[in-house]
Amino acid sequence: MKVEDVLRLIKEKNIEMVDFHIVDLPGTWQHVTLPVSEIDEETLSRGIPFDGSSIRGFRGIEESDMIMVPDPETAVVDQFHNVPTLSIICDVTDPDGVPYERDPRQIARRAEAYLKSTGIADTSYWGPELEFFLFDSVRFLNQGHEAFYHLDSSEGYWNSGKEGGLGLTIRPKEGYFPPSPVDQTHHIRTAMVKALQAVGIRVEMHHHEVASGGQGEIDLRFSTLTRQADTVMMYKYILKNVAFQHGKAITFMPKPIFGDNGNGMHVHQSLWKGQKPLFFDEAGYAHLSQLALHYIAGILHHAPALLALTNPSTNSYRRLVPGYEAPVNIVFSHGNRSAAIRIPKSVSPKASRIEFRTPDATANPYLAFSAILMAGLDGIRKKLDPVKLGFGPVDRNIYALSPAELAEIGSVPGSLGEALDNLQRDHEWLTAGNVFTEDVVQTWIEFKRKNEVDVVNLRPHPMEFELYFNS
Repeated sequence: MKVEDVLRLIKEKNIEMVDFHIVDLPGTWQHVTLPVSEIDEETLSRGIPFDGSSIRGFRGIEESDMIMVPDPETAVVDQFHNVPTLSIICDVTDPDGVPYERDPRQIARRAEAYLKSTGIADTSYWGPELEFFLFDSVRFLNQGHEAFYHLDSSEGYWNSGKEGGLGLTIRPKEGYFPPSPVDQTHHIRTAMVKALQAVGIRVEMHHHEVASGGQGEIDLRFSTLTRQADTVMMYKYILKNVAFQHGKAITFMPKPIFGDNGNGMHVHQSLWKGQKPLFFDEAGYAHLSQLALHYIAGILHHAPALLALTNPSTNSYRRLVPGYEAPVNIVFSHGNRSAAIRIPKSVSPKASRIEFRTPDATANPYLAFSAILMAGLDGIRKKLDPVKLGFGPVDRNIYALSPAELAEIGSVPGSLGEALDNLQRDHEWLTAGNVFTEDVVQTWIEFKRKNEVDVVNLRPHPMEFELYFNS
């Protein structure tokens, strides 16, 4: 779609408002809306000025003039406004048109350009699986003298003794694939799928997930890196709005409920050159090529630092604990969900791929996909061997290994602070091809420490009162 196609769509759909979206550094959409009377070819080509100092992770007030430049290929009719509205995702530039180095979408574009420049491949494909919870009620409060959160779901196991109930609650870790009426959110997920399809997003399936309390998953069809990151942003926006229409609250946070499975974002990926899939070798382990093994080694080698971008919240590390299908072990395996990287079983060259199971959806998808790609390419460039580095393969249930066997397996960081420490020490692989600039890396580390790690660490935790109040 080009600018003229957008103008034609505006007329055909009787559009009255046009919504322009950008993504801040942490990964949240921001938007501005213009009446259609202010939309013309120049506006869509040159972009809309905005105050970059008001966007998280962008510039200071002394250099805040920036431009959001619409990408016509992303234009879709928004389903959630009371007047016909067109939605367009934008890139961010300086007033003179130079791409802004901290714009996450520009980073994704640079990652794709760097991939082509290496000659290794010309396309990477990405298929994330985002998990989420649907709650009936959400309350939380944080003040100097008071802090709490309260979640509720009619499916929640904690409601099994509630008067007037129908006995349709789900026990912890037993929520995988139940039919209706036990699966009480099936109709909402179906509405979400239809809303996704309405804007051209391909969905492979939807289902209830393992946890009690309304956990679900809707799987996306694979696409290229920047386009899939765009899709993840639209996916989250659509699901939030459909949930709201049904009187529900949705969250992608990794660990909202203690004692049950959390939300991951399993990321399937592969490299192609022309029409040739590069991860397939019929004679290789799990039908993987040597190039794919180098790619895997790069991800696992850099995982302690990579997680600062793929698992970038303090809550991420409440999920990354043994026993809940959360892959905390830095190994790879064929069809084994207890490994950080799983190789899905397939005999088709086109379906040959790897699945990085550690990430979660608090990640900025532009940054997370780009960082994973850069780690994998570093492994290819350096010809890293995952077997020689001690990353497996491990084709057994890792959670059932003996303490001595587990001692031989590396684990992911135990906190966001630890992951950021690792990123500070190990990030040269991100700066290859100027994909992530040193400024971006340092801004990310500083932002996360100041606005998240320190904020959480400095506050008393409710559990501490139970443990220590009367000590």
